[in-house]
Amino acid sequence: MAQAGYKQFCPLAMAAEVLCTRWTMVLMRELIAGSTRFNDLRRGVPKMSPTLLSQRLKDLEDAKIVERRPLPSERGVFEYHLTPAGRDLREVVIAMGMWGQKWVESSLSLKNLDPSLLMWDMRRNLNPDPLPRQRTVVQFMYHDLPSTKRDWWLVIEPAGEVDLCWADPGFEVDLYVSTDLRTMTAIWMGVTDVAAERDKLEFTGPTEISSTIQTWLGLSPFAVQKKLVP
Repeated sequence: MAQAGYKQFCPLAMAAEVLCTRWTMVLMRELIAGSTRFNDLRRGVPKMSPTLLSQRLKDLEDAKIVERRPLPSERGVFEYHLTPAGRDLREVVIAMGMWGQKWVESSLSLKNLDPSLLMWDMRRNLNPDPLPRQRTVVQFMYHDLPSTKRDWWLVIEPAGEVDLCWADPGFEVDLYVSTDLRTMTAIWMGVTDVAAERDKLEFTGPTEISSTIQTWLGLSPFAVQKKLVP
């Protein structure tokens, strides 16, 4: 790691030298969540520059936390996988996220709105079980955003695969969800829920899909932690 370091023999200080550089723990969140390809990692950290992402991945390789593996089926393409040392950080990342959910003010978190990150995490955590056993397309429309960022599509296939689209995928839409970005982010974080925000949500589509949205919507993995600071 290219930093001065703490120059202490304490294991916590040594771990902090590896993990406490800017973006490193957020990148670890993405790796632990299962992202392995560079472009998927970028979608999970959209405000991180590709150059810095490359550097942090190299830093984690040097620290033996991540290993880069070539993908035999695609020449010149690599995947990034956690080593045993990296997998050992799972509980550390979860504990930090749970602490943030519990003690960081909601108003501070909700100042950092990002539709691409929200929809990417919703796609990753979506539960397809309550949905019909056929392709289901849900279009989210954030009416408070400019047209270039307003519309997002989740395409849920019968086998459970979920795709996120920035442009119309060309399939018939089963459910339209119109709301503002702050409301949906608050629901995703577990600060509130669909029932409490019904006046800010407009659904167009079958009731059997819209009525179960709280059960299939991909919430934050930290939403299970009760927030003590409103």
